[in-house]
Order: sequence, then structure tokens, then C-alpha cells
Amino acid sequence: MKDFSQIFQNHVLWVALIACITAQALKLVVELVQHRAINPKVLVETGGMPSAHSALVTALACGVGQTIGWNTPAFAVTSVFAVIVMYDAAGVRQAAGKQAKILNQILDELFQEHAEFDQDRLKELLGHTPVQVIAGSVLGVLIAWLASPVV
Repeated sequence: MKDFSQIFQNHVLWVALIACITAQALKLVVELVQHRAINPKVLVETGGMPSAHSALVTALACGVGQTIGWNTPAFAVTSVFAVIVMYDAAGVRQAAGKQAKILNQILDELFQEHAEFDQDRLKELLGHTPVQVIAGSVLGVLIAWLASPVV
């Protein structure tokens, strides 16, 4: 159990988690500015501005680079992982969200004709726009830079 407690001293893990939590908190601020109302659901939902996934993986990669070196295999792995996650967030998941929106419209029309149908709506906000991904990655770099270990 002694070894497990070392996880709490893992600087890279903390930087990544702080970046993710900060991005989720900023979604609350963006929601407040855009809709003039507080919607606490955005704290746990996917999608929106900025991308928490992008902030997390970018801070993770930067934290690894700062801690063990920019020319290490670990930095290369986390960087490739970050690119895949961000590509997925802006590509595949956003496309799935658009498909969900169309399917929900079809279900709405079907409900009007056949009231006995009872289907849950699909989640439409799954992915991110490229701007949301870039904003999340900039946030991740900024947080990693601000929290960089003193050497």
C-alpha cells in the first residue's frame, strides 16, 4: 500500500487532472456567458468549449516532456496519444453527434405519427469543433507550463 500512496506525488498526473477539471469548470463560465444561466450539467457532459479531453492529453504530454525530457519515448507516446484523442474528439465523435441529431429529428417526426413509440433521445453533443479542441490544447499547455516543476 506504501507504493500506491506515491500516486499522490505524481506531478504529471496532477497537471493533467487539473487541466481537465479547469476545462470543465470553464464550460460552466462559457454556458453562463452564452445563455445567461448556470447549467451545472456541463460540468459532467462531453462536448463544449473548451475540450477537456484535449486539455487533459496535452497537459499530460507536456508534463511528461517537462519531467523526463522532450526527446524521450514516453513524450513521443503521450504526444501521439494526444493527437489521436484530439482527432477523435473533433472528427469521429462530432460526426456521431451530427448523426444523433438527425436520428432524433426522425424520432420526433415518428412520435407525431405513432404515439405508442417510446424511445429515449440520443445524445447530440458528443464531439468538439476544431476551435474547441485547439482551445483545450492551449489550456493544457498553459496549465502544464504554469505548473512546471522547479528544477
